[in-house]
Amino acid sequence: MCDKHQKPITASDTPGFYGIDRYGFPEAGEHPLDPAEYYPPYFWSERFQKLGYHVEELRGGFYWVTSGSYDAAFIVTEDGVIAIDAPPTLGENMLAAIEDVTDKPVTHVIYSHWHTDHIGASSVYGPNVEIVAHEITKELLERFPDPGRPLPTITFTKEYTLTVGGVTLELSYKGENHCPGNIFIYAPAQKVLTCIDIISPGSATFMHCDASQNITAWYEAQHQIMEYDFDYLVAGHHMKYGTPELVRESIEYFADILEGAQAAIDIYSRSDRLIDILLKPGLDRFWVGSENWINSMVNYATKHVLEKKTSNGKLWSERLAGVTSMTKYHAYTVMESIRLERPRPNYRLRGENAPPFLA
Repeated sequence: MCDKHQKPITASDTPGFYGIDRYGFPEAGEHPLDPAEYYPPYFWSERFQKLGYHVEELRGGFYWVTSGSYDAAFIVTEDGVIAIDAPPTLGENMLAAIEDVTDKPVTHVIYSHWHTDHIGASSVYGPNVEIVAHEITKELLERFPDPGRPLPTITFTKEYTLTVGGVTLELSYKGENHCPGNIFIYAPAQKVLTCIDIISPGSATFMHCDASQNITAWYEAQHQIMEYDFDYLVAGHHMKYGTPELVRESIEYFADILEGAQAAIDIYSRSDRLIDILLKPGLDRFWVGSENWINSMVNYATKHVLEKKTSNGKLWSERLAGVTSMTKYHAYTVMESIRLERPRPNYRLRGENAPPFLA
């Protein structure tokens, strides 16, 4: 954790601070401090340091709750509270946050998706709540039972409107992205959107595109967020709630990841370059050559992103937290998605020894 009183390191202070070692990893000790604006005032407060959570009203009875690493939310209605998720890192602090602002009971819980790091403490809401989730989420929880994640009582396939005590939430499933069953939850009156594990406001996401399963659809979901008329985004992770500006910033960062990964594949999958890398260790060490090939592409894509001047003239390390440690993982994952999920430019013709692209 950075010292809030220490001046942030910039490229002008430490030339080459984003240095890359021969495996494509940023070198130890050369990570810049996180951008100063990454840490909101609550993070340094005595209350947060003591209690371990922060609760803040976004608009119209819609509250955001964070542990500083995981986010959840709740909405106070005339008839009770609708909770969204229950990360174990918040646990009973979700109840404490609700009790900070209302004495009304929790009547409904919405599961954003089935992953335990976001709903693994849902049993804290008790046995008498209605639990709303996508049907795939219920299927997965039936397959892998967990007393901390009670089964949904209400499921839907594509769209579902939940109205409780004068508050309306619009739930939508647009297909697998981060995982099957991950849904969009929109409060139109408050202009608050909840979409978990697609971006991390002010930061690179956790490694491998937040451990997402369908990377092409995960990219699509970033743009689907921007189709909503929202002022606030509950995104699931890190220090702050999202805004349209922060979502656009994340979209730009991951566009650069995709650009660098595609360029790396184009360059290192030419038959001459590829065969040279594969054969250097010898034919009897094929997997060593394969690792060298992957490392070469990760090196290229990582360097491309970390050295590129972004749309406002700054480096990504000056705009987002975590990019010098996470970019290499994103580069690998996005390269794999290009190879596995996106159209191939060519295929081997009959009688050819080596196609123009082997990726």
